[in-house]
Amino acid sequence: QVQLVESGGGLVQPGGSLRLSCAASGTIFNIYAMAWYRQAPGKQRELVAISSNDGRTNYADSVKGRFTISRDNAKNTVYLQMNSLKPEDTAVYFCNAKLRLTVLDMIRDYWGQGTQVTVSS
Repeated sequence: QVQLVESGGGLVQPGGSLRLSCAASGTIFNIYAMAWYRQAPGKQRELVAISSNDGRTNYADSVKGRFTISRDNAKNTVYLQMNSLKPEDTAVYFCNAKLRLTVLDMIRDYWGQGTQVTVSS
């Protein structure tokens, strides 16, 4: 059983900052990538940022230069530092991990429960 637990969401004014955290726990053979997605009301879930084991990161164009994804592999934790927040960043943010439970397992997607980020004055 794998759990991804997010924290750090909340209400912030435009131009403000928030830091999201997500810790993966359980019996895990290997994590290959960790990512953040978001879903705004009435919209599809979209990739915000992803961090792969080879050190590469990718960001949605809408957050480049404002958001930074980082990982603590020893703690199976991923962070999302969000600066210069805009009202259009308002969404539920979901943590994602691509991992194997055992050496014989397939690489599968696991999701957190989501954390609300609201940017409003």
